[in-house]
Amino acid sequence: MSAKLSLILGGARSGKSRIAEQRALESHQSSGLELVYLATGTAGDAEMQARIDRHVADRESQNVNWVLVEEPLELGRVIAEQNNENRCILVDCLTLWLSNCLHHNCWPEQKKEFISALKQAEGDVILVSNETGLGVVPMGELSRTFVDESGFLHQELAQICDRVTLVVAGLTTELRE
Repeated sequence: MSAKLSLILGGARSGKSRIAEQRALESHQSSGLELVYLATGTAGDAEMQARIDRHVADRESQNVNWVLVEEPLELGRVIAEQNNENRCILVDCLTLWLSNCLHHNCWPEQKKEFISALKQAEGDVILVSNETGLGVVPMGELSRTFVDESGFLHQELAQICDRVTLVVAGLTTELRE
């Protein structure tokens, strides 16, 4: 069985995480896949902790057992360790991961390892990411680097993913099915 790779893009609070969780639940219900939630966010302040707590509460209300793995940097390693044909891994969120990697000066090597792990995946992988390329070009160098690298990452992922979805206002548009 080969992996089904999905990329879900959208703006902040667009509903992309909810859509991703629904799709993971569908894979669990239809194929019995074990669900793994790979979280990249870290609680650096109270507002971010509240966001994380809301996501946890949303998953707990689903009455499904999610295996939670928190990893802010080494997504490729974790996907390689966690992935098998009986699992669906939901990665939320790639732009937080990119930000973490830029902050720790490890982006090129982590991106390479991540893409390699996806290409070798045996189970389903659902990737959630913020679409940052629809706004104005930022003035600061680090912000421009972030927007550029997220755009390049999304283009590369779109080439290897079986399904690419854009979410706006909770509504989906399929870019590739």
